[in-house]
Amino acid sequence: MTTPHYPDSQAILDKLRFLPNEGQIWLGEQRMLLLQVQTMAIFRKEIVNTMGLHRARSFFMRLGYHAGIQDAELAQAVRGHDMSVEDGFLAGPQLHALRGLVKVVPTVLEIDSESGHFYSEFEWQDSYEVAITQNIFGPSREPVCWLQLGYACAYSSQFLGQEIQYREVECRGCSDDRCRIIGKPAREWEDHETFAELFREDQLIDELYELQSRIAYLEDDIARHQGEERHRPIGKAPAFLGALDLIDRAARSEVPILLLGETGTGKEILAHRAHQQSERAQGPFVAVNCAAIPPELIESELYGVEKGAYTGAVQSRAGRFERAHGGTLFLDELAELSPRAQASLLRALQEKQIERVGGQTSQSVNVRIVAATHGDLTERVRDGRFRSDLFYRLNAYPVVIPPLRERRDDIPLLAEHFLARFEQHYRIKTLGFTDQALAAMGRHDWPGNIRELQNTIERGVILAGDRQSIGEQALFGQRPDPVGQVLGDNGHLTAGSSATGDTDDALETLCSSILEGGIALETLEDTLLERAYREANGNVSAAARRLGLSRAALDYRLKKRGKA
Repeated sequence: MTTPHYPDSQAILDKLRFLPNEGQIWLGEQRMLLLQVQTMAIFRKEIVNTMGLHRARSFFMRLGYHAGIQDAELAQAVRGHDMSVEDGFLAGPQLHALRGLVKVVPTVLEIDSESGHFYSEFEWQDSYEVAITQNIFGPSREPVCWLQLGYACAYSSQFLGQEIQYREVECRGCSDDRCRIIGKPAREWEDHETFAELFREDQLIDELYELQSRIAYLEDDIARHQGEERHRPIGKAPAFLGALDLIDRAARSEVPILLLGETGTGKEILAHRAHQQSERAQGPFVAVNCAAIPPELIESELYGVEKGAYTGAVQSRAGRFERAHGGTLFLDELAELSPRAQASLLRALQEKQIERVGGQTSQSVNVRIVAATHGDLTERVRDGRFRSDLFYRLNAYPVVIPPLRERRDDIPLLAEHFLARFEQHYRIKTLGFTDQALAAMGRHDWPGNIRELQNTIERGVILAGDRQSIGEQALFGQRPDPVGQVLGDNGHLTAGSSATGDTDDALETLCSSILEGGIALETLEDTLLERAYREANGNVSAAARRLGLSRAALDYRLKKRGKA
């Protein structure tokens, strides 16, 4: 049996970036920390003393499990399509060692992807968990490399796509000569079900979650009583909370509210807020986008139409004012109303009466108006494009909605909200956002505001797929990594350089060759997809990773071309 050997680790080291001026260390898309071993020793001691030995073991194994899943994704990105499955798999032990946790020496590694066979043995040398446990607690009666064991189980399971379990059969922490682990499919361990329970959240944690669930249920019940949950404003930024406070103060009055803000800032959500907090909460909430309706139809939409009023009016129909009777009418994109529509709206607001198009009689309506615009109404009044009398009537209580770039602290809250929504919609369970993805969202200016963020998250969920992290590329496409310091061959930090220069030159050359050769875009795509599929030996997942696509996206393209 051949002893496995590690491939060159440079591709992994290239993923390690130090940005001392920013106070950041990155490994791939995960933000890292440099902590003293003594700090981890104190942390372990506190957890053991607080939770007890058994619960502490389960806690640290879960901690390692999470890290292992993240590293499996990184390993697949670095080596998943360029090397044999064995060399790709060994990126995990190399990453484990790079973190300073332990030196991992592979002694046996057997992988057969087709049959699902897997067997491995590794020796752990100079384990940090052994060192801190011996210093704090002395010799143990059971193996003590908990975090590392959880890491090995998760990494192998995620990388190979089947549940793999390891056992630490020897451990220096309990006076053995070495630390040694054996890994194989879970079904081949007699106690695999009992062992798997260690990765379940502790009963104490379950009890806390149960209490949290009850609280969340009560909060949801209150929200449902006030209005639909999907219209609940989300945010804690001072500027946003200030706008909410203004809306809540005016909600129980009858004063018209004018919401001012850029496109996509969530003005309709806040109009719902005003409705839900008002005395009209049990009445209807009717929204109309004035910009989406042709000028010649806006009056029939607002006031209704009688049968035969014009060609195509085959039956009478109530307008938005009638439908909103007793409730709230939200007029979005108010600035886009035509002069004629502005005049008729002013009359309806002044007299609180409307007349259907083609009708002969007026009828009273009782509505509360909330209007919104992203344009500057004051400028339009000066230019004569908007009636001053209508402006002054609606501008009685203006509320400015801040753009998303002025409430960056709310971006993670909104991102998690949209993530949960789209995971449920597409029946996908991702691993959440990478640290780099969250940082990128925090840096982005979001000219389209919350609507742009929502669309970006939806794209990320679709591209990431099931049980994968949502990285920066899935959200924004390929972007250059920030230039920082990297780890040199001598183990010291050296000035890094952006890899985008060489990539840009190569792309420029490639584009010139394609254009000069008269190659059609469709032909290029067909050839690229076919080659990636062929070089991956028909493995759609591997080909998709190489092309930067989700498996579902590539599978669709291949089936469309009759390749799969």
